[in-house]
Parts: sequence; structure tokens; C-alpha cells
Amino acid sequence: MSKNVFCLIGFILAKFVLQYLLLSPEYDLQRDEYLHLDQANHLDWGYVSVPPVTAWIALISKWLGNAPLIIRFFPAFFGALTLLVVWKTVEALKGNLFACVLAATGVLFSGLLRLNQLLQPNSLDVLCWTSLYFVWIKYIQSNDKKWMYWFWVAVAIGFLNKYNIVFLLVGLLPAILLTPQRALLLNRQLYLVLLLGLLLILPNLIWQCVHGFPVFHHMKLLAQTQLIHVSRLHFLKQQLLFFMGSLLIIAAGLYSLLVYTPFKDYRAFGYAFVFTLATFILLRAKDYYAIGIYPVYIAFGAVYLTVNIQSTWGRAALLALPMLCFIPVYQVAFPNRSPQEIADHPERYKPWGLLRWEDGQDHPVPQDFADMLGWQELAAKVDTAYCHLADPAHTLVLCDNYGQAGAINYYTSQNINAVAFNADYLDWFDLTKTYRHLIRVKEAQAIGDELEETGALFRAGYIEDSIRSPYARERGTTVFVFQDAKVNITSRLAREIAEEHW
Repeated sequence: MSKNVFCLIGFILAKFVLQYLLLSPEYDLQRDEYLHLDQANHLDWGYVSVPPVTAWIALISKWLGNAPLIIRFFPAFFGALTLLVVWKTVEALKGNLFACVLAATGVLFSGLLRLNQLLQPNSLDVLCWTSLYFVWIKYIQSNDKKWMYWFWVAVAIGFLNKYNIVFLLVGLLPAILLTPQRALLLNRQLYLVLLLGLLLILPNLIWQCVHGFPVFHHMKLLAQTQLIHVSRLHFLKQQLLFFMGSLLIIAAGLYSLLVYTPFKDYRAFGYAFVFTLATFILLRAKDYYAIGIYPVYIAFGAVYLTVNIQSTWGRAALLALPMLCFIPVYQVAFPNRSPQEIADHPERYKPWGLLRWEDGQDHPVPQDFADMLGWQELAAKVDTAYCHLADPAHTLVLCDNYGQAGAINYYTSQNINAVAFNADYLDWFDLTKTYRHLIRVKEAQAIGDELEETGALFRAGYIEDSIRSPYARERGTTVFVFQDAKVNITSRLAREIAEEHW
């Protein structure tokens, strides 16, 4: 086994070990993960918020038992592959072993450790961005048309995973136009390959068309409820956090694209960085949307710094910097401390903006951590209510949001099939059943006069329990039980679902 391969295997093993060590068992899965796990039970070519690939991954997880250890393997695996692609990018740029190790260290000790803990489209998205840049480098070097095919295959996979990949193309196209590589746009082969890419994503485009392009509705809703609170300055500050220990390497990579003669054929990468980041800033994107930009510039920077810094002490400092900068990130960026400890020490988190939620307000724990609390408690209480009913088979469990419905379906010991007037659950109601009873899961801020309003449709109603986990985002979420419907619940549901779709 060569020294290069031995070192690469060591980094990949370290990646997997860190992914599991940086997560405290006090936390459940994250809100979005429950939705993706439930999508595996309703396979389709698209969903309201995401394309289909995450559901396919969730299906594999389901076949393997769906234990948290298995669920968390897949994002960790995509993170390890990202590290591998960066390593191969350094080799393609003629970097030596030290350059490979420097780039791998920068990728390993970064915000990707947090991103790669969650079963969401983001981990594969970063891998696709990094792979696309790598393939583009290989095409520039060889002018071999096979790399053009691989480029569009990677685009198709990225698109079917997360539409965010479009921003890479938005940044790359004008960048190519500013370089001699624009001659490629006159190559007929390019458009044949582009047609192949379109054929690969066609099933999802057809699904979007048939369903009235829900992606646009989702983006509009996102802009109105979440992105409106996103500060452009906060977005830029957060970019510094993702690869804090590698900022020098990334800066060197961007600088090298301007001045380093062996990189003159890659100038488009420097322009693409500016165009892509500017697009994200203009559209007030969430900070982590841009994380896929950076790994390739770590590769460029590692090669450039290795050539220009030859001293042993200088190279040792370069390797130590990502690890030393990771120490303060380790203290605040991972759910590796109890919620109580985080709430007791807000001074550690507030300067980084980590306590600010999508509502624009500061809270006791980061929103992402709060979204990993209270779910098992909720499922247990719904289970209890369900078992107490005389006819559970004709009971509907209706929730306010997809996190509640997904968590109940994941943890419950019953065949409940909870639904919600939210996200993809609108399409998953079983309207062939006649429902006699209702278990209604209501968010704390939306409870209102639930007992009176919904209770009027039933002969009896009561509050079963509520989530009491003090730092859960769902704290106060209440489980209502209504028995013996006076009206046809199924027909009312059909009308309400139709109104929501409209």
C-alpha cells in the first residue's frame, strides 16, 4: 500500500469516527430527517420541498433497519466521498502528498462535520458541487469529451438531489464566458451532452409540471417566512465559520487563480466564486446553501501553498491551523453538549449568531439543536392516547407540521400513519377510511380554542398531554383527543386538502 493511499484511508476513517463522536445521545433525529424517512414510504419522482434522491437514500436506510446509526451513516459517507474528491482534485492539480494532507485536513476539520450528521440533501449537494468542479478540471486538462458526459451526469444527480445545484451553473456560465473556454459553447457535442442531462432529470420535471410546480410555491413560502429574516451581513459572517481553519488556504486558492501561471487555465473558477456567492447574497439565501463552493478552492490553495512554503515550520503551522481553529468551533457548532449546558452559557454561542432562529430572535439553544429535542416524548404520548381509544383503526392522527407527523411515524409502536396539512403529507391522507376519532397534535402558538372548535364536531374531547422538554422547539405542543365524530370527517378532510392545494 502506497503512502498516499495509507494517508487517505486514515483521513476517511477519522471522518467517520468524528461524525459519531460529535453527537450527544441526548438528541433525537432532526425535524427534516423525519420527513425524508417518511418519503421512503411514498416513493415518487418529486416532493414539495425536495427532489427524489433523499427518499431513495431513506429507502435504503429502511431496508437496513432505520436505526439512528444507519441513518447517520449516509451523510457521513457523502462527507467522506467529498474528502476523497478533494484529495483527487489536489492530485489532478499536480499536488504532492503534503498538499493532499493539507487539503484533507482543511476539509476534515470544518463545518462539514455538522452538515454530515444529518440525513438531508445537503451532504450529497456538497459532494455534487465538489465533483462537478473536479470533473471540469479534468476536462480542461484533457479536453476528453468523456468528462463532459460525466459533468452532466453529476449535474443530473445533483439536480435530482437538491435544486441548489442550479446556482453552481448560474455562477459557472458567466465565468466561462470571461475566459477562452467560451469556445466550448460553439461545440455541438456540448448540446448533445446537455440533452442527455435533461433526459436524466426529465421525470422530475414532468412531476413538477403535473403537480403545478410546487417548487416555486415552496420557494415563495420560504422567502416569506424564513429568508426575509436573513441578513446579508449575517450570511457573510456565517461563511467564515464553515471553514474557519482553512480561510488562509481558501484565500490562497483564490489568489493563485489570478497569479499562479500553472493555474492560468482555471481562471474561470475564480470568476465563478464571485458570481455564485453574489447570487446567494442577492437572493438572501440561507448561509449553508453556499457551503459546496469552498472545497475545490481548498484544493487549489493547498497546491499553491505547498509550492510557495517549503520550510518545515511553515508547513507544520499550515497543518496545525485548521485543527487549532476547530477547537472553538467544536465548543459551539455541534450538539455535543446537553441543552441545559448550552442554555447556561449563552455567551459561547451568541457572538457567533448561533442562538438566532429563523424568526430573527435569539433563543436559549440553537434552532438546529432545538429541532432535535422532544420527538420521542411526543411519539410516546400519541402512542398512549392511541392505545386508550376503543377503535384505534378508525382514528386519524393529524398534526400541525411535518416534523410532528414524521417523528410519530418513526418512533411509534403502532400503525398510526400520522399526517399533517403541511409539506408532502397533504398528498398522503387516506381518504378511503371512515374516521370516528381524532388525535390532534397542535403547536403551542396555534392551540387557540381547539377544544371548543374541533370539539364541536365530536361527542367528547380532552387534552391527553403536551411536550415538556424545556428546550425543544416543539415545547408546549399539545395532544388533543376527540372521540365519536358527529359529522363525516373524511369528507371534511377532502375539502380542506383541496383548499390547501389550491
